[in-house]
This record gives sequence, structure tokens and C-alpha cells, in this order.
Amino acid sequence: MLSKRDCEKTRSELLAAASQEIHVNGFQAASLSQILANCKVTKGALYHHFPNKKALGLAVIDEIIGLEMDAMWIKPLEMSVDPIEGLIGLMKKIQEEVDDVFIILGCPMNNLAQEMSPIDEDFRTSINVIYKRWHDAWVKLFLRGQENGTVRQDIDIEYTVTFIIASLEGCIGMAKNAQSISVLEKCSAGLLQYLESLKGSSEAPVSA
Repeated sequence: MLSKRDCEKTRSELLAAASQEIHVNGFQAASLSQILANCKVTKGALYHHFPNKKALGLAVIDEIIGLEMDAMWIKPLEMSVDPIEGLIGLMKKIQEEVDDVFIILGCPMNNLAQEMSPIDEDFRTSINVIYKRWHDAWVKLFLRGQENGTVRQDIDIEYTVTFIIASLEGCIGMAKNAQSISVLEKCSAGLLQYLESLKGSSEAPVSA
């Protein structure tokens, strides 16, 4: 009989293999046989943890993609005093780390949003949870920036954050379609210029 640790290890390996397969081929074309071969487990082990392919895909969104997006876009900025400078620095760091695989395959979450949101409500809802978490975290970040004067007072934070996130995902999507890192660099440069325009006076507003 497998121990709890062995069961958790098998489940983690299935999620990792499924995440990779979905990123490469999309959810609908993802092969369960290839996933099983990649992590060297049986079909019985798969169905012990996930009743069907859809349940596996939703778990990938919640437990792999969601945590990756948090680690990439939310966690590094949580303690940032100056959200604009923090975001500019984060974007530059991520751009330096981008490899050919990322350009070829694109953003896993955006890929799934484009593929599955129009045809499956459960996928759409799960993906939207991640987007909302990202959006809400940055709204708090930018509001903090307005409070300490590092973000302009005259901008609507809700609209601004939505636009920035959409622009980031759009930049990645355009680079994937063009299969060109130079497209990502040009698009990112335009977004960085926009971020510079959001900087405040670095002086917190005086209460009346």
C-alpha cells in the first residue's frame, strides 16, 4: 500500500507532467498517454487522483499556473514602497530571463484563456480567479503608491491596472505569434514608457 507521501509525490508528478503537456499542445490536444509516460505512472494512478482529464486540467490551473503567476507578478511586489519602480524593475528582470521556449509557447494562462474560456465555464471561472487575484493585488499596490506619492493622484487605479495587465499579456501573445523576442522587447519598451508617465511627485498628499 502506498504511503501518503508516495501518493502526494505521484499527484505532484502528474500535475507537473500535465502542465508541461498542456503548455506545449493546449488542453484539448493534450495526451493523457503522454502525460503518463512522462511521469511513469499507470492510468489507474491517474484516475485515483483525478476522475477525468478535465479535473486534471482544472487542478493544473489552480495548483500550478496560479501559483506560478503569483510567484511571477504578485509576490515580488508585495512589499514594494514604490509600485512603479518595483514593476519596472520586475519587468526588466523577467525580460532578461525570457528564453526561446517562453517565446515559442507563450503564457500558459493566457493560452488556456484563449482556448478554453469560450467553450468551458469551469475553465473560464478558474482562470478568472487568477486574473482577479493578480488585478486586486496590484490595485492595492497602486493605491499604496498614491498614498505615499509615488503614483499620480489623477489616475483611475482600477482602469490603469486592468490596462497594464492586458498589455503585458498582449505583449507576450504578440511575441508568441511572431516567434520573436524583439517583438516582446518593443512592446515592453512602450509599456515601460507608459509606467514612467504614472509616477507621482513622491510626496504624499496632505490631508485637509
